[in-house]
Amino acid sequence: MKVYTSILTSIILLCLFGNLAMAQHHHDHSHDHSHSHEGLHHWEIPSKDPDRIILTFHGDPATSRAVTWRTDTSVESAVAQIAEATVNSKFTEASKDFKATTEEFDLGLYKSNASLKVHYHSVVFEGLEPDKLYAYRVGDGKEHWSEWIHFRTAKSEYAPIEFVYFGDAQNDVLDHWSRVIRMAYQTAPNASFVVHAGDLINKAHRDMEWAEWYKAGGFIHSQWTSIPVVGNHEFRGLEKGEKKQLAIQWRPQFTLPVEKSLNTNLHETVYTVDYQDVRVIVLNSNDLLEEQTTYLEQQLKDCDAKWKIVTCHHSVFSPAKGRNFQFARDHWKPLLDKYNVDLVLNGHDHTYARGHVPTRTSDNKKSKFLSTVYVTSVSGPKQYKLDPEQMKEYKADGYELDESGEQTQFYQVIKIDGDKLTYVAYTAIGEEYDRAVITKDFKTGKKKLTEK
Repeated sequence: MKVYTSILTSIILLCLFGNLAMAQHHHDHSHDHSHSHEGLHHWEIPSKDPDRIILTFHGDPATSRAVTWRTDTSVESAVAQIAEATVNSKFTEASKDFKATTEEFDLGLYKSNASLKVHYHSVVFEGLEPDKLYAYRVGDGKEHWSEWIHFRTAKSEYAPIEFVYFGDAQNDVLDHWSRVIRMAYQTAPNASFVVHAGDLINKAHRDMEWAEWYKAGGFIHSQWTSIPVVGNHEFRGLEKGEKKQLAIQWRPQFTLPVEKSLNTNLHETVYTVDYQDVRVIVLNSNDLLEEQTTYLEQQLKDCDAKWKIVTCHHSVFSPAKGRNFQFARDHWKPLLDKYNVDLVLNGHDHTYARGHVPTRTSDNKKSKFLSTVYVTSVSGPKQYKLDPEQMKEYKADGYELDESGEQTQFYQVIKIDGDKLTYVAYTAIGEEYDRAVITKDFKTGKKKLTEK
């Protein structure tokens, strides 16, 4: 009887301790869940599988490319593999491994995010060959890999290129920008790169919005090489009343060139890309503008590229009511005139305007030749009204409005072939809205503008 009672007591105690252990396990799991994944969509939750894969320029586009991606913190060591693509899967036998740089990132620095830490991984592929189609993948080097993804390196000489340009995506990005980037991809699937002219999202540090931006573009971000431009909505205080700062995700998620001569606050927001005799200069129109004026002149003065393109978020010639970027017209435009910049790509004003500034003769009269084409555009759903009267005032700066639009989501495809740059603006449904061609004499630098 004592033996039976002892056995029974042991069983009861085991059951009690088992239930307590299960309850404690459940409690711990619930605790982790509430401080990490609760309220997140499945596509926001990091795992061992790579997500948010994006290509950027870092170094010579003919021989290098950067890739950045995200995982959970269990992936402490990551790898990218690359090989020249072939018609079958045997290219994997010749793939090379590149060890990633891994950075821990705390989403919880911004209280509206989940209290969650992730790892960002980055690799700069170097030693590539010009004009080759490469296949790459990223992962933990073991079981958790992305798919193989293609990109083509630039040619080492001047050759035709095509690229895409977006104004602000900013609001309701997953709902309303997805169709725009996907329509752009249908229009120009082989684009060499894509310019995102600032305000990629609305609230700088809010990770759900970055998750939407990545989901909207999907594999396109990992196949097109991005040139991201920082906008005013990429700046926000971490706490209410605190000084605005660059989105905490910006530097971890984009591997961009660092201009060491500039203030560290401008690093990875001001940089230059030279792609097949086309120089693209990216400026940060939010702060430290005087320092960038010096940088801009240096990049234009020491440039023998056949085409010069400048992009920044704020519009040099603002088409929307109440907007004014006087500093750019006073300090940057004279440099754009002096060094014969071909194209300026802006966002910020949530409307559409394409205009140009003609060159002036020695007696300061308007000539038949072109100086610079200026474009302001919007790709997202947030729309403002045009201010025609304000646009007329820019005549004092030599600006002439050629085409405008409002209440329309746009994307632009720009082709450069020989002595011609062809600019086309498309609506969100893929219809051509505006077209202009710049024809350039490379010996004299003289340009003419032809419209539609």
